[in-house]
Amino acid sequence: MQAKKSETNSPTTATVGQVQFMTVAEVAKLMRVSKMTVYRLVHSGELPAVRVGKSFRVPEKAAHEYLRNAYFDAG
Repeated sequence: MQAKKSETNSPTTATVGQVQFMTVAEVAKLMRVSKMTVYRLVHSGELPAVRVGKSFRVPEKAAHEYLRNAYFDAG
């Protein structure tokens, strides 16, 4: 039997329970910054991540929360 692919998950977004993880490249694209900027945020502890082998995965919720907290009104 073939498992049905979830329509809400992108092919590269991993899911564990209710937590969805994004790659560094996906987070960089979401934030519209370079991958190096995301790595700096992860290494400084500003953006939580888990290490999988040599790669990092960032909880999708954490990426959105970081952006929400970083927002400020310039006007």
